[in-house]
Amino acid sequence: MKSNKAASMKFKQTTILLVAALSASGLALAAPYAYVPNEKDGTVSVIDTETDTVTHTLPAKGSLGKKIQGIALDPEAKTLFVVDATSGAHKVVNLTTQKLQEKIPVGESPEGISFSPDGKTLAICLEEENKVAFVDFNSLKMTKKVKIQGKNPEHCVYSPDGKWLLASNEESSDVDVLEVASKKSVARIKSAGHPRGIGFLPNGKFAYIANEESNTVDVIDTATWAAIKSIPAQGERTNGIAVSPDGATVYASNGAGSVSVIETAGNTVTTTIQVGKRPWNMAITPDGKKLYVANGRSDNISVIDTATQQVIQTIAVGKLPWGVVIR
Repeated sequence: MKSNKAASMKFKQTTILLVAALSASGLALAAPYAYVPNEKDGTVSVIDTETDTVTHTLPAKGSLGKKIQGIALDPEAKTLFVVDATSGAHKVVNLTTQKLQEKIPVGESPEGISFSPDGKTLAICLEEENKVAFVDFNSLKMTKKVKIQGKNPEHCVYSPDGKWLLASNEESSDVDVLEVASKKSVARIKSAGHPRGIGFLPNGKFAYIANEESNTVDVIDTATWAAIKSIPAQGERTNGIAVSPDGATVYASNGAGSVSVIETAGNTVTTTIQVGKRPWNMAITPDGKKLYVANGRSDNISVIDTATQQVIQTIAVGKLPWGVVIR
């Protein structure tokens, strides 16, 4: 028994020393990268979130399309998926070679894209078809298209447990609730007007939906799929949503040039942060310390320190940045 305890203690000490050595050398615990699709350029800017500088642009040569928007990253951060609305496909970029690996046709006017929590499936909203396309990650093949009840779906977002998928429908001003197992729309949530960005709290009990027309954020109880509150965003043209890793804060971007900070304990806006022109979609670092906001009309990214609620950096990227994904 003593020898086992001694061996265990020695293993733990060796592990701690190894982690410390790797951290000191920069080989481990590296800051994640932020990927920004530049809609008009057909490129993706890659940002080192430690230095807040653009390290390179994807693909290595050429462009990914004439109108790239939605973006997703696989769980191991080896493959990037970028939606090209003009060609009706999503492009697969190998992050090792920095080159276009494959083009997968999915349908008319794709926009929002997201990975299932288990990393096995991608869901893409098809605006002109009023459908959601599902793509298998391993085979890179589209497996199914699902007709929704609403019109003009823009964002497709999975619940944390992967059982549900919400699709925000701009034209019909509602949100479809898809049961992932059956691949069917089982409910329809009326919104306050032109729903766009969607975010779930980590526990999955509530979803937050940005409404561009009403300048509000709806709070959805996922047990009943009913709106329990509509929060005035204190900004105009509310469109994007990002949720802190601890679920204590929801950020809502307002197209008029600000980000509203919502404390989920009381579902009230506590402050509003000025950013660039037409802020759109956002992403937060895994540690919750920085929020990256894509400013479409400013061609840059605002970096917000979430502790001070201040913009600490502005990073120039390509033309018409659509959003951000971080890993």
